[in-house]
Amino acid sequence: MSFIHKELAAGKWRELTLMEQLGNVGSEVGRTILWKKKGDIDQSRKAFERALELMDLTIQDPKNRYRLKEICRCRELLVDYFVYDNIYGSSDELWEKYFYAFAYAARMQHYQKTNAEKTENNEE
Repeated sequence: MSFIHKELAAGKWRELTLMEQLGNVGSEVGRTILWKKKGDIDQSRKAFERALELMDLTIQDPKNRYRLKEICRCRELLVDYFVYDNIYGSSDELWEKYFYAFAYAARMQHYQKTNAEKTENNEE
């Protein structure tokens, strides 16, 4: 299989938390929406392919095995919205809000970790 995100597929993706993984998926979904609004269907399709690849890497990550139902359902709904008939009634706004929450949570995790490391270093 040929990967778009070769370095991530080689194992780097598994080093990220689920929040970071889904936040990154959300970035590609956001690009998909942006290119679609600009009328560039080819760029929109490419961004969506990258989003699906990241979703598949998230699904394959062993640490996410207890969350597979939601992750797989999310993938199904993304494909329904961007490729098929949108039978679930999704919208650009829904996807932007959904993934924004993960990006925000990942950023908060990063700040907490950074602050904890700074505090730990100051105590030494």
